[in-house]
Amino acid sequence: MTPKRLLIAAGGTGGHMFPARAAADALMARGWSVKLVTDARGARHATDFPGEPVSEIEASSPFAKNPVKMAQSMVKLGRGVFQARKIMADFKPHVVAGFGGYPAFPVLTAAWMASVPRVIHEQNAVLGRVNRLFAGSVVSVASGFTRLDKMPDQAVHAVTGNPVRAHVLAAREVEYAPPEPDGEIRLLVLGGSLGARILSETVPRAIAQLPEALRWRLKVVQQTREESLDSARQIYTDAGVKAELSPFFRDMGRLYAETHLVISRSGASSVSEIAAIGRPALFVPLAIAMDDHQTANAQGLVRAGAAEMIAEADFTVDHLRARLETLLSDGEALDARARLARKEGRPDAHERLADLIVQAAEPKL
Repeated sequence: MTPKRLLIAAGGTGGHMFPARAAADALMARGWSVKLVTDARGARHATDFPGEPVSEIEASSPFAKNPVKMAQSMVKLGRGVFQARKIMADFKPHVVAGFGGYPAFPVLTAAWMASVPRVIHEQNAVLGRVNRLFAGSVVSVASGFTRLDKMPDQAVHAVTGNPVRAHVLAAREVEYAPPEPDGEIRLLVLGGSLGARILSETVPRAIAQLPEALRWRLKVVQQTREESLDSARQIYTDAGVKAELSPFFRDMGRLYAETHLVISRSGASSVSEIAAIGRPALFVPLAIAMDDHQTANAQGLVRAGAAEMIAEADFTVDHLRARLETLLSDGEALDARARLARKEGRPDAHERLADLIVQAAEPKL
């Protein structure tokens, strides 16, 4: 039997590319043929993308406000649609899946012109601008969170969750163990892919002001901006706090498994990983995120009692010190939050998403 074919369109960020890769892996395991289409930026991050050779098309923002830039974008997008139509004619997909980002625009447009079934996946709790344009005309809109703002009334919404990286998901097998009385307390601090300045600078100063008895129990693993490493390390040393600092960590599964509390931005991947593994968290949403989507991402876990959230404007040394002193001193509360987070997680998101794509490709009677 000839395998079914999926054409994927995704932008160049990890937030778009990882769920696309997870969907590709899940469907290839079911015997499907998969091909990715992206732009030059995305191609740099897709050298090992599974399936057929990656195709590169032209893409640009369809939302430019400057008339000259808008005209230039329309020319690029027009060429992108032409290129996508040729790719589709050669690959003959049974279904097209868009994962957001500018490259999804020409591919979804070409699929609409060819009447090929379409599915889109939105990682955040607010529908992205490109996905918003197509949400009302696709078979279904899969989402990473139950909440999905800015959805057109006529759109079909299916909650699949955000796929979690396999090596990270393995930490779900490690049961959460709250800190022992007078035992070590392990704190994991994440600031996004490059380490947020506000977390790099505020967290060490707040921890340094904790009571001495609590500081001496702490072991901090913190993702820190390169330019903040020396100052953060000195603050921790002076405060008598054991700390491991780096701009990037590869063994995230182990770090999640070992931690008692996570302080993190609330990007879609971070929130989904923390929930799937089941760890208590304190979120600090990026204030300038489009449509304040990081606040929306975090609110599900906050309302479930699994996490707390501090807005950037309130993320001061004194405020954070007070919250940490309360959180880190109550092992029973941390344990309860971990169990609530795990309950909210969707470790099978990749299979749910694959099921949705398979259903979209089935002929309608």
